[in-house]
Amino acid sequence: MNENKDEHYMRRALSLAEKGKGFVPPNPMVGAILVKNDRIIGEGYHEKYGEAHAEVNAFASATENAEGATLYVTLEPCSHYGKTPPCADLIVQKKVKRVVVGALDPNPLVAGRGVERIKAAGIEVVSGILSEESQQLNEVFMKFITERKPFVVLKAAMSLDGKVATRTGESKWISGEASRKQVHQTRSHLTGIMVGVNTVVTDNPQLTARFPGSKNPIRIVVDSHLRIPLEANVLQRQEEAPTIILTTHQAHQEKAAHLIDKGVTLLPVAERQGRVDLQEAMTELGRRNIDSILLEGGATLNFSALEAGIVDKVQMYIAPKIIGGTGSPTPIGGKGIDHLSEAFPVANVMIRMSGEDVFLEGNIQK
Repeated sequence: MNENKDEHYMRRALSLAEKGKGFVPPNPMVGAILVKNDRIIGEGYHEKYGEAHAEVNAFASATENAEGATLYVTLEPCSHYGKTPPCADLIVQKKVKRVVVGALDPNPLVAGRGVERIKAAGIEVVSGILSEESQQLNEVFMKFITERKPFVVLKAAMSLDGKVATRTGESKWISGEASRKQVHQTRSHLTGIMVGVNTVVTDNPQLTARFPGSKNPIRIVVDSHLRIPLEANVLQRQEEAPTIILTTHQAHQEKAAHLIDKGVTLLPVAERQGRVDLQEAMTELGRRNIDSILLEGGATLNFSALEAGIVDKVQMYIAPKIIGGTGSPTPIGGKGIDHLSEAFPVANVMIRMSGEDVFLEGNIQK
């Protein structure tokens, strides 16, 4: 019975945590609920980076004294001073009777210390309730806090026969309206969006999130030799949607000066076979607190990203239409693999409908 109750309240806490999606990076999404005599007396979630944590908001919303209550929190309470004081200390001060934790925090500054501090005060702690769900919710944070590299989501929209455009290059629109809306929501939830310079030259995208209340991602262009046109859309509106260009030390210096004048950030990184080393690029972007990237690249960049091992998740929108054509492009190009044993395996596959399209999502097994 207690386990069922714990899972019930933890699911509620997880649903609260998800409200912080897109607003708390590079912090995790966390939800908290106070329960006393089988009644919820307070609840909260981490609403915005730099502001109060979920536990603080739950206590602040409490309709009665929290002493003797059970606190449900989706991620281990912090035990260190950051932008806010330690939540573990607050929990002890409030004299709750029991704390139920979803997942332990892999942050080296926490890593079990929050739970131990609460236990040391004589408070019962139960951990691991819906741990898998909590970790999945914070998959971006879980990678970034341990590796300091962005969590990369490769997204593509294609026809039933795997084409992203017709033989003449027409691609608007393969996916339906519901899918396009979902993509813009994903753009808003992740910190950065990345394409190759060929996509900029061919399609001239804006790479912004266009729906009410959305937050624009940081635009990232992989451009080894600075071929990007100075009038490209991704170079405009830097105050609303800043742009980073990943390039090499061989880039044309005069062109670089013009781009810097437009407010663009140039990030020269090491080369691999004459092009931007994508692994090194992820390290550099991580140093700039970019914890997540939506990769909307062309076929060549998509394969290069998979080959470099930087892709964590794939999202495919499959439209119920057949295009055909031997020369019609596909979402993954490059040199490809020679043997099926070299294929990039996808695990934890989830499939659902997105309007009239099929939406498939899964994690790349490293």
